[in-house]
Amino acid sequence: MQAWQVHENGEPSEVMRLEDVGTPTPGDGQVLLKVRAANINFPDALMCRGQYQVRPPLPFTPGVEICGETEDGRRVLATPALPHGGFAEYAVADAAALLPAPDALDDAEAAALHIGYQTGWFGLHRRARLEAGETLLVHAAAGGVGSAAVQLGKAAGARVIGVVGGAAKAAVARELGCDVVVDRNAEDVIAAVKEATGGRGADVVYDPVGGAAYAQSAKVVAFEGRIVVVGFASGTIPSPALNHALVKNYSILGLHWGLYNTKNPKLVQHCHERLTELAAQGAVKPLVSERVPLGGAAAAVQWVADGVTTGRVAVVPGLTEGGAV
Repeated sequence: MQAWQVHENGEPSEVMRLEDVGTPTPGDGQVLLKVRAANINFPDALMCRGQYQVRPPLPFTPGVEICGETEDGRRVLATPALPHGGFAEYAVADAAALLPAPDALDDAEAAALHIGYQTGWFGLHRRARLEAGETLLVHAAAGGVGSAAVQLGKAAGARVIGVVGGAAKAAVARELGCDVVVDRNAEDVIAAVKEATGGRGADVVYDPVGGAAYAQSAKVVAFEGRIVVVGFASGTIPSPALNHALVKNYSILGLHWGLYNTKNPKLVQHCHERLTELAAQGAVKPLVSERVPLGGAAAAVQWVADGVTTGRVAVVPGLTEGGAV
């Protein structure tokens, strides 16, 4: 089969190579899956660089999120068992962790409903306890992680403020349903959020960016508000001033979605059932901005690494260069 392999760490476009390799053999409790679509996540780029908390042995195939097909024809969502990741024609995954792909979504959309939307659901509902009528601020609202949080926030009845970088991403955020959009490249984020909330601030802040975005979060979070720390796409991990949290009465909540797979897998299943219902109702629909054939995966991972994409980019092995499946 064909699979992208990383033999050394570096920028994705430089270290990912498309090679002919043997089809992986499932281990105990694993299944072989034909990859129908693989969603690109920022951790894929970090793994190529050797900067992610999970460092698979070299060589490895990146791709942590797929819609695949079992040998008996079932369409499922899975997180492939590295080093046999999803940017390939076949991958392996733990049988117990497979989730049925929602009928309401195509392969690329279904692949994108997994990690980002699970992260959003756990962050907003399990950690922050978002309530209808509250104000939710989402950093990087037009990106893959942020766009999921925007849709989930709207589905929960929240008023959503989206922070983005650039006019094109602002347009995407509006299309996603943001009630207020703030372009950090053209506006003062803190002043704009305070104006939009009458000085009160946001009840919940969803932050997959870190760095300067976190500093802004601390200044615009409301009394008894909650900041959900999801990741550090900026590359800078902030050091919160805990005295500030004390004098302003807000909570800083960490979220590592992957822990639920081992600590409380029943919650993952419950979350997926809820997401499937929301997809069937049309309340959420992953924004897949581009679908690329298997041969375009390295370039696409680099796009995500460089932060120039909106929504999700999916690798579809059955897609030809001309766009047909």
